[in-house]
Amino acid sequence: MRVYASDHYTVELPAKHRFPMGKYRALRERLVADGVLRPDEILPAQPVTQEQLETVHDPDYVAALLGGTLERDAVRRLGFPWSEAYAVRARASVGGTLQAAQAALEDGLSGALAGGTHHAHREFGSGYCAFNDLAVAARWLLDEAGLGRVLIFDVDVHQGDGTAALLAHEERAFTASLHGERNFPARKQTSDLDVGLPDGTGDDDYLAALDRALDESLERARPQFVLVQAGVDALEVDRLGRLSLSSAGIRERDRRLLARFRGEGLPVALTLGGGYAEPVEATIEAHVGTYAVAKELSVPAQG
Repeated sequence: MRVYASDHYTVELPAKHRFPMGKYRALRERLVADGVLRPDEILPAQPVTQEQLETVHDPDYVAALLGGTLERDAVRRLGFPWSEAYAVRARASVGGTLQAAQAALEDGLSGALAGGTHHAHREFGSGYCAFNDLAVAARWLLDEAGLGRVLIFDVDVHQGDGTAALLAHEERAFTASLHGERNFPARKQTSDLDVGLPDGTGDDDYLAALDRALDESLERARPQFVLVQAGVDALEVDRLGRLSLSSAGIRERDRRLLARFRGEGLPVALTLGGGYAEPVEATIEAHVGTYAVAKELSVPAQG
């Protein structure tokens, strides 16, 4: 199983910044230490080009973010202070997802230890998301790899608003989002399938909603490839989540969706998505669980 990491591009954030940037390196190290992945299965992500970003993003926005000329309000909306290192890291995060999609076409299942930046829109970044890796990868699969239908299945606790907006008029892409109804963003976009869950939703109700969403997505999308945004911020201990899933519930979520897609013979590329538990170890443990399930299912599917 080939998995792409981008933590070799380091970004220093202010001491009290709430985003857990250190989780990426810690996760990579844990995956190896726990024997989930071998060191040779984790490959360095390569930054995408400006032209690749412009397949879904406004060229002026791309140039401003890469060149450090974003206006103050745009930087505030993004949520990260600008630096040249951050601009390179943002490109590498997208690159890891694109490489994972390319690898999944060959291997059936691959992943990126970053990405899932589903709040990035055409002309602005938002919610810690600079560029939308899911939309860039979907565009490449449709326009360059020659696929006819791609499903983006998003189980982050926050709606994939940027992905929905960027692909709203692309009939070959189907966007599905299973999220907290009252959580960020306050102004939701319209995905092809939106499942908004009430605060406090626990394992049983969540998994029942997941099963229904999987059924409907596969029936309506008829995909040839699936991009998964596997955020773990639906954990009860997550400080930004507002849902009440246990760690076992998150792992069962991942088992069900990956087994379903692979059982259908579909290639799948995983992206990391959000996780904001304090302490961060609960988030890392949940991400490890996602990749442990993926590794178990990484044998070729029968389709």
